[in-house]
Amino acid sequence: MAGTEHSGDSAREAFLVRKNGIDQFVQVLQHRSADGHVHVHYEGSDKRLDEWIPGSELRRVEPDSDALPSGTNNGKRKREESSSPPGSPTNSTRASSLAATPLPDTKTVTASQDTMTEEDFDVQDYKQIIAQRNFDKVNFGQWQIKTWYFSPYPLTESEAEESIPAQGRPSTPTPKTPGVNRRPHTRTSDLLAGDFARSHPAGEKSVLWVCERCFKYMAEGSIWELHAKKCDRRHPPGRKVYQRGAHTIWEVDGAQEKLYCQNLSLFGKLFIDVKTLFFDCDNFFFYILTDADSQRDHVLGFFSKEKFSYDDYNLACIIVLPPYQRKGYGMLMIEFSYELSRRTGRVGTPERPLSDLGLRSYLTYWVATLIRFFRHLLTVLPPEYVQVTTDQWMPDISQLQSSEDSMIRRKRPKGWDGEISEVASIASTPRHHFDEALSTLRRIETISNPDGSATSHVVVQCTLADIARATNLRVEDAAFALNECGLLSHVRMDSEGTREQIGITREMVEAVAKERRVKEMCMSLAHVLL
Repeated sequence: MAGTEHSGDSAREAFLVRKNGIDQFVQVLQHRSADGHVHVHYEGSDKRLDEWIPGSELRRVEPDSDALPSGTNNGKRKREESSSPPGSPTNSTRASSLAATPLPDTKTVTASQDTMTEEDFDVQDYKQIIAQRNFDKVNFGQWQIKTWYFSPYPLTESEAEESIPAQGRPSTPTPKTPGVNRRPHTRTSDLLAGDFARSHPAGEKSVLWVCERCFKYMAEGSIWELHAKKCDRRHPPGRKVYQRGAHTIWEVDGAQEKLYCQNLSLFGKLFIDVKTLFFDCDNFFFYILTDADSQRDHVLGFFSKEKFSYDDYNLACIIVLPPYQRKGYGMLMIEFSYELSRRTGRVGTPERPLSDLGLRSYLTYWVATLIRFFRHLLTVLPPEYVQVTTDQWMPDISQLQSSEDSMIRRKRPKGWDGEISEVASIASTPRHHFDEALSTLRRIETISNPDGSATSHVVVQCTLADIARATNLRVEDAAFALNECGLLSHVRMDSEGTREQIGITREMVEAVAKERRVKEMCMSLAHVLL
């Protein structure tokens, strides 16, 4: 039976594929001679959209054709910003460079093995291994999830032993991972081949079984069923650091729960591309978000964080499991990671590089944080009040937070299902940390009107560093978010003509809030258990 082959010539040529009614440029990564299918990568899109398609759908494009995108030179296209194809979650200018690099011809690699160094061969071998997903689907509890990326699940012990022939005994040929050239001795890249279930179909038909309680991985469904009957873990190990109704965040120490965190990292790597996975989890905390029912807690997602980061990174990687995405859980974890930094007196930021989905999520958080801050800053009354009545002169605004007489509060929106109602606990909610900066950044000017009434305006003069410090954001992150939402467009010089000033009004803030659909915070500070 013919196996999967690398197509070096195809990788250097340009092809078009019609998908969703639109012609899209693709790179051919692999060719399978058994059925004529090819594994392709869509230009300008993320690796998670790579797929096997019939070879008959490819249309060759000549190098000098006008149909080639700009930047094409002899079939080797430069990576450039482009729109994602229909069906893609977002525009992706951060596709992995490994996906954009044509795979080398197997014959060329074999011929040059004698001149390649050990390190060069390892890099070349690793590129071949991670070129495509090693599992097409993963069975996780009640869900069967289509994987996005390669994850270095190790070989089984028996297979690892087979890869090292005994002294004086002829070695039996071991079935090879498609597209991977193995050598007699064992290296890290050999042990991370990923397709540990050799009896299973490889590539697009391979299935992994993972326990949703302890994240132990198995190659057979029958083994998974036996394990599920014996696994009695009801929630992640570690301590609760946040609980709001049915939603809980658990802090797990990678040094104390090594096996659990290793298995969790391997599972998360199926949906994360730009991070490198290490099996040494001692230097990391893992924060796992769960949703509880009457039986146990179900994992919704997690993020990891270095215990000691010299760059003040507050998050290493984050993943919300595909069945639970677009429900606000990712934003809850991002907000919690910044709260961890704030409580330690540091200004945090996520570890770079960010994936396309990660950048979009963080941009949403940065913009929402700034908009909420500007709303606090550019308002006379606190946001939760709509009317204040006094018997004498104008009220003292600074006393509104503690006084409850003659005031009408706004109604709070309802949260997720299973959360505790906050109607009776609004007064006990701690003041937001935005309020700490209001007294130093703004002043209220009251101007009398001819009819005897008065109009109050909030006037603020501050720097970008003041805004970043008040919102606990890096200056670079705050500037990037302000520029992306268009609040840095109104630039003028000051009266002396020496400094640039940016004017931001409440109307501009509300326009951005409407355009970006800014929502309330997902996290409740009253339910942080630190």
